[in-house]
Amino acid sequence: QVQLVESGGGLVQAGGSLRLSCAASGRTFSSYAMSWFRQAPGKEREFVAAINWSGGNTYYADSVKGRFTISRDNAKNTVYLRMNSLKPEDTAVYYCAADSTGWGTSRLPSNFGSWGQGTQVTVSS
Repeated sequence: QVQLVESGGGLVQAGGSLRLSCAASGRTFSSYAMSWFRQAPGKEREFVAAINWSGGNTYYADSVKGRFTISRDNAKNTVYLRMNSLKPEDTAVYYCAADSTGWGTSRLPSNFGSWGQGTQVTVSS
């Protein structure tokens, strides 16, 4: 398994942008698909975006499509989430997760064995 550490969260006004980073330890990072999830207070953890092991395929929740971009740098063992046109409803703790299948098609949190500690994103109106 890989160990994951998120960073880059913060407070931003509606319409603003943030870039989240997730740094992974371990030599096998490039074999994992990586996903971002988020969890707002009182709500279940939900899928946001995923990228396959090579970076050639990306997937997005409908709620963020066209506003968020997931990318990865396997040389740096890091996955990113660029978030533009942020809305108050994007406020949540954002988590990265590693998917050992490599494909990026897992959507259930229970399918992921490695999680970061989360980073808070707050969007003010």
